[in-house]
Amino acid sequence: MDRFYSLGHSSINFHFKQTARDFVVEELPLYDFSGEGEHLILFVRKKNIATMELVSILAKYLGIKNKEIGYAGLKDKYAMTKQYISIHKQHEEAMDTFTHEGIKILSKTYHNNKIRIGHLKGNRFYIKLKKVNPTSAIKMDEALKNISEFGMPNYFGYQRFGNDGDNHIQGEQIAKGTKRERNPKIRKFLISAYQSHLFNMWLSRRLEINTLLANFEAKELESLLNIPLEELKKLKKQKHPFKVLFGDIMEHYPHGRLFDFDGSEEDLERFNTRNISVTGMLCGEKVKMSSLTAGIIEKDFDDTINADGARRYAWVYPVGVEGRFNAIEAQYELNFTLPKGSYATVLIEELAKKKIN
Repeated sequence: MDRFYSLGHSSINFHFKQTARDFVVEELPLYDFSGEGEHLILFVRKKNIATMELVSILAKYLGIKNKEIGYAGLKDKYAMTKQYISIHKQHEEAMDTFTHEGIKILSKTYHNNKIRIGHLKGNRFYIKLKKVNPTSAIKMDEALKNISEFGMPNYFGYQRFGNDGDNHIQGEQIAKGTKRERNPKIRKFLISAYQSHLFNMWLSRRLEINTLLANFEAKELESLLNIPLEELKKLKKQKHPFKVLFGDIMEHYPHGRLFDFDGSEEDLERFNTRNISVTGMLCGEKVKMSSLTAGIIEKDFDDTINADGARRYAWVYPVGVEGRFNAIEAQYELNFTLPKGSYATVLIEELAKKKIN
């Protein structure tokens, strides 16, 4: 799927391959571990091993079931990643003698509860881009300043859609009952890919509207966008590059309750200062729908499926954004932190302004 990007520069050519040497991820825990309790917390470094592979390797070594091992999130396989896992304290002695060529235990502590999915604040990334020329490096410096100041769209990354990029097609068939999948985990994963696909299409449409608002007068867009002229004028006056529409559903950032945007200047200022952000819909049952202008656009990316829906931040704010150009090696190094559920490869594609996989 072709998509719209948030930045205004022309596309940048560079080489990126997701490898353990050039793609490093460190998980940031949601809370401090207490240092005591019945659960052993291990900080694990793994190389070219997916999180579920890690869990399976450890479970087999300890002679326990996979579900007895806790983890906060799934980390990329083709990378050097550091993440926290939890196992019962009774296995500590066995883990003291554990060895594996792709896995290293960096540290250990204790806590009074098991780590569960979502128990992370975010992830810190180190990424290396290659074959970068000086002109491209200058453009990337400016792009990173823009992302650091204003944030970036929260697309789902290509990893979500499988090696062939078609998981969402199977997910739609399963969600609508034209295809069966007996494994409940695979079924849920594929349906989620379909929800993610629709979300990405909606978000691209919203970025397209932003681009049109930045480049044309309100009168020129009235019939094209089917948005009232007075509302278009107000949209053009918004300071932030992502324009908030009447009826958008906002959420306190980085977490909090949902509420409807009614056009108030106070809420726009809260958006500008990162206290709230816009959300998009993951279609399904029990999901809160947007209204007014936002609802009209969102309706085009809705579908009736047998799965629970949800809202997801459409716009997120990377922090600690750093970029360094090594002219001798023709390489550009990046460091940044993203909230949980956001993809580093999406930030890289924002820099490139094209697909990288």
